[in-house]
Amino acid sequence: MSGKIEYISGPVVKADLPGARLYELVFVGEIKLFGEVVRVQGDKAFIQVYEDTTGLKPGEPVVRTGEPLSAWLGPTIMGKIYDGVQRPLKNIEEISKSPFIARGVGYDQAPPLDLKAEFDFKPNVKPGEEVYPGDVLGSVKETELITHYILYPPLPEYVPGTVEWIADGKYKVDDVIARIKTKRGVIEVKMWHKWPVRRPRPFREKLPPVEPLITGVRTIDTMFPIAKGGTAAIPGPFGSGKTVAIRTLSMYAQSRIIIPVLCGERGNEAADALQGLLKLKDPNTGRPLLERTTIIVNTSNMPVAAREASVYMGTTIGEYFRDQGYDVLVLADSTSRWAEAMREVALRIGEMPSEEGYPAYLPTRLAEFYERAGRVVLMGSKERIGSLTIAASVSPPGGDFTEPVTSNTLRFIGAFWPLSPRLAYSRHYPAIDWLLAFSRYVDTVEVWWSKNISPDWRKIRDTLQSILVKEAELQEIVRILGTEALSEYEKHILNVAYMIREGFLKQDAYNPVDTPSSPIKQYLLMKAIYAYYEEGLKAIEAGIPASVLRELETVKRLPRLRMEITNDVAKEELTKFIEMLISEIRTTISKRQ
Repeated sequence: MSGKIEYISGPVVKADLPGARLYELVFVGEIKLFGEVVRVQGDKAFIQVYEDTTGLKPGEPVVRTGEPLSAWLGPTIMGKIYDGVQRPLKNIEEISKSPFIARGVGYDQAPPLDLKAEFDFKPNVKPGEEVYPGDVLGSVKETELITHYILYPPLPEYVPGTVEWIADGKYKVDDVIARIKTKRGVIEVKMWHKWPVRRPRPFREKLPPVEPLITGVRTIDTMFPIAKGGTAAIPGPFGSGKTVAIRTLSMYAQSRIIIPVLCGERGNEAADALQGLLKLKDPNTGRPLLERTTIIVNTSNMPVAAREASVYMGTTIGEYFRDQGYDVLVLADSTSRWAEAMREVALRIGEMPSEEGYPAYLPTRLAEFYERAGRVVLMGSKERIGSLTIAASVSPPGGDFTEPVTSNTLRFIGAFWPLSPRLAYSRHYPAIDWLLAFSRYVDTVEVWWSKNISPDWRKIRDTLQSILVKEAELQEIVRILGTEALSEYEKHILNVAYMIREGFLKQDAYNPVDTPSSPIKQYLLMKAIYAYYEEGLKAIEAGIPASVLRELETVKRLPRLRMEITNDVAKEELTKFIEMLISEIRTTISKRQ
């Protein structure tokens, strides 16, 4: 089960390792660095090492484990901050006594779960009851916000059986909590199990994404929505607001479990983001957000190969909570750094480069990642539904959306939220470019909005979007000929588009009144602008100039409403405002006549 190093090239090691399997976890060198087999040629194995290889030399041992890189899944996972291979950073800091991660810290020194922690286990099944892989055996209260459901794991070796014994009371994570009698013998089930990170967890059926994931961000929820179980990408150049967008989603998205994966971002930026996440409160309960969050951190100054592991690790943990029936949101920042790690490893092991040096399998890996999202019927004897939503930022060099990572990502996602440097530099946040953005979920979530908010939601949303497109066309005329060349109707379009931009799309992530924005507030803000547009058309037909309409008191107040009216009084206040707006415009028309 062991071999020897033959040569070392950065994070890649070639070893004489008979019997090695693809993607097998190995320990490299005297200090036992984490590594994963990525290529096998006869008895030779190419290993990507997840730690710094400085000081390694040919001849040092490589030890096989016989199993793939796996996530440890069970109670005490919530609230932890892990590195790319699921070692708790707090434990590593205590061992290394340094702000930098020590090498060779194994799972025996820094276990992903606290196996000695004790919980009050409450059974969901009784002795004699038949259970299937994926069924809930019981539950423990892990945090104030999250009940952790203990599953009969859907592992290949676990088959349907009858409960012979089930625990009730205080037990440790590593204790046996159930014995299941099967045709293969008695299976002892503990509170935790391992799952290979590259293998998607099974489910019975994938459902259509019909329920929107409300994020509190108006540009996303109304204009370019994402559904529960959907996928989204946030590409943008440096300084365009990707990290703030990820922070806002992690705080306000209506998912029960949040898993941010900080993959290859700058160390100081990741530290700032972490400090911010640690201080955040759950907006519904006031409890620390960390009580329903697990964070994976692999910064740019950490070993490059571990970026790939971090993305798969975060997704596997997300699937685990999805299997408990939760709505889970995985936020990856950013997939470009993951792709760069893939490129470096592929070039070092001699694989044929494709476009811009990326490996030919880049589209396949991206597809595998995004396809793990979904709203699904879960395994087990009872019908339960869970969802895993994936939103990932992309960092294209120079904001070039035609580069391979962004262009391939576009093929596999349902919502595209590109960030514009022009908007960011003009302090328009979120800087989502409404002319490039799209969402394939508008048709599927329309039913939810029509049923729960208003039947005319789609009509108003489409009208406002068409006004923004018309504005872009009119701006070309204004640049060449000036506003004098425009008709009163066209001037009115520009005025309404300004209201949409300033009074609806623009949103201050740090203003508690402006963010988050409830669905009813979003709809009524949109309806107020729509009322200005519709009533304004009637006024222009009556001969009133667009400039007169813009100077009306209620119209002047339109851009400020988002920061004046809170979510709890939005329905009453905005409904009253819309009536005042319509009344003032109609009074203006009657005076002219």
